[in-house]
Amino acid sequence: MSSKVTGHTQMLCVLGTPISHSISPQMHNEACALLGLDYEYLAFDIGTDNLKTVTDALRVMNVRGFNLTMPNKNLMAQLCDKLSPASEIAGAVNTVVNDNGVFTGYTTDGVGFMQSARAAGCPLEGKRAVILGAGGAGVPIIIQAAIDGTKSIDVFKRKNASWDKTQALVDMVNARTSCTVRLLDIADKTQLKESMKNAEVLVNTTSVGMSPNDEDCLIPDASYFHKGLAVGDIIYNPRVTKLMKMAQSEGCKTFNGLYMLLYQGAESFRLWTGIEMPIEPIKQKYFSE
Repeated sequence: MSSKVTGHTQMLCVLGTPISHSISPQMHNEACALLGLDYEYLAFDIGTDNLKTVTDALRVMNVRGFNLTMPNKNLMAQLCDKLSPASEIAGAVNTVVNDNGVFTGYTTDGVGFMQSARAAGCPLEGKRAVILGAGGAGVPIIIQAAIDGTKSIDVFKRKNASWDKTQALVDMVNARTSCTVRLLDIADKTQLKESMKNAEVLVNTTSVGMSPNDEDCLIPDASYFHKGLAVGDIIYNPRVTKLMKMAQSEGCKTFNGLYMLLYQGAESFRLWTGIEMPIEPIKQKYFSE
């Protein structure tokens, strides 16, 4: 914490459990210091049992804003006064802006992914996309991709207990955006291969392939890829997943999820302060490859 905290200093924070691993305090405090903004960002280990009590206190204290991480994103959507279009569809919030006691909830995860894809030279706007997974990471990416103008999205997931809920989400996205979204069974490899053949971008939003299970992959072999396909994997440990290696062997451009964290944080920062985060110095200090 800065030694220059005064009676005018405003607080920002993140609420979740576990939370000690979070890089958000370093990133946001560094940005505030670089811009000379009088905020301090703290992390608090808070779960759903105490979330309403804590956020009621933050409202009374007129704290400018805060982030939510697991397991608080869905409950926070119910505690907000207003929701952004993406948060309304997702039923989840990871960023709250407090305007004189009025809480507006946003989800910046999808924004962070879309910006990371643009920065990697692999934008989804106007493209045909295949997205693997529709869980906590996949849902905001699907929603934001549709809102931002992705032409079509084939979503592949397991046909399990959450299938009907995901279909309802897909129906809502189709009704509220110009994007054409289909929900498909990940077990149907013939359909997966056909969808990938016609796609321009493939994104893995699942944890399959994350360390220590580095050799796991949802795509059976390299024949599913083609040179014109850009491939993103939100995993960043390892930095190059098996999915990415197979894609690279077929001449595909690839990117991982490291900068998604940076850009989703930058969007939260912008919502709170009205100022763009100084991306480059933050990237070099905390997100170097």
